[in-house]
Amino acid sequence: MFCYFHSFSTLMSELKLWRVEDQPLAVQLAAVFKEMESLKCEQTTLQQQQNALTQDDNFQSSVEDARRRGDPCFHYTVLDQTWRATNTTTNMKMCDRHVDWKGWYRLFYKGKSLQMPERCVPVNKCGTNSPLWLSGPHPRIRDGIVTRNVCGHWKKQCCAFRSTPIKVKKCPGNYYVYQFTKPTSCYLAYCADVNTLVCGRCRRNQSCVSRDKINWRCKTNRMSSRKIHFFASYPAQITGKMNRIKYSKVLVNVGRAFDRRTGVFRAPVKGIYQFFFSTQTTIKGLKTDLWLVINNYWVALSRAHVPRSYSVGSTSTYMTFLRRGASVYVTHNCGNSWATAASMTITFGGSLLLQSK
Repeated sequence: MFCYFHSFSTLMSELKLWRVEDQPLAVQLAAVFKEMESLKCEQTTLQQQQNALTQDDNFQSSVEDARRRGDPCFHYTVLDQTWRATNTTTNMKMCDRHVDWKGWYRLFYKGKSLQMPERCVPVNKCGTNSPLWLSGPHPRIRDGIVTRNVCGHWKKQCCAFRSTPIKVKKCPGNYYVYQFTKPTSCYLAYCADVNTLVCGRCRRNQSCVSRDKINWRCKTNRMSSRKIHFFASYPAQITGKMNRIKYSKVLVNVGRAFDRRTGVFRAPVKGIYQFFFSTQTTIKGLKTDLWLVINNYWVALSRAHVPRSYSVGSTSTYMTFLRRGASVYVTHNCGNSWATAASMTITFGGSLLLQSK
C-alpha cells in the first residue's frame, strides 16, 4: 500500500479549482474511496509508530532487568550464621576452605545486616582458630566492584595468614556484598563484625563511619558547596550595539568561572545562581538597554532612559537554576553607557547560592 499525504494549503487550493459535488457520481465515489484509503493509511502509519515506541520502551526495560539480574546487589546469597560474629567464642572450629563458594554473599547476624571487620580480630573468635578480616577499607558506591586482601590472625600476628583476595561491592542502602573464595588453609573463616550492626540503620543520605573500626556511627553526607563569586567592570564608554561586553577589569573571580577575555561566565557546577549587571547613561532622550543572556536566551533587562539632561543609572538582578557548563554574558543592545577607568558604572557579577547534586 502506498500512502499519499497533502498539506492543508495544497488541499484548499485543489478544492477551489475542483469541487467534488460538481463532478459525476462515479468521480465523487472515487474521491471518497481515495480519502478513506488515505485515512486508513494514516492510521496504519500511526499504529506502526506507536508499536515502535512500545518496542523501544520494552527494550529499555529489558536492559534494566538484565542489569539488575547481573548486579550482585540484587542477586546474592544470605549468609546468616551466628558463629561468624566477632563476639562469638565456640569450641567448634569451622573452616571456610570446606565451603563451595559460589557467587556473591551478604552477611547477616540474627536477621540483621552487617559487614566484615576492617580490624584485626582476636584468635579463636568467629567460630574458628584464625578469624579472617578485611585488610583494606570497604569501597564506596562509585568505586564499583573492588578486590580486597584478607588476613587471618594467628600467634599475635594480625596477618599471619594472607588468604586469597575477595571481591567487594557497596550497594544502595548501606550494605555490602562479597564474593568469597576458599582460604589458603584451615582453620580459617570469614568474620561478621557485630559492631557494624548500627550501619544497617543508616539512611540513604548517610554513611557508616568509624575512626577505630570498633565504634561505628551513621554520619550524614554533606556535600561541600563550591565557592563561586565574580565581579567585573567595563572601564570605557559603549555606544550602540555590542553583542557581548568584555568586562576587562576583574576585581573578584573566586572559582575562576568568569573569562575576562570573552566576558562569559560558565557555571562550573549545577545549582542556583544570582547575577547582577548595571549601566549608566547621560544622553538626553536616549534609551539604553543591557540584556543578560543565558545559553543564548535573553532573560533579563537593565534599562536606563534619560528624559532630561542628567545621568541615570540602572542595575538589574536575576536568580536562576543552571546546569554545569551553562554560559552567561551581557549584551549592549542599544543606547550609550558611560564609564571611565576609575568608575564602576558598567558592571557584571554573580555568585553561586546553592549547589545541587
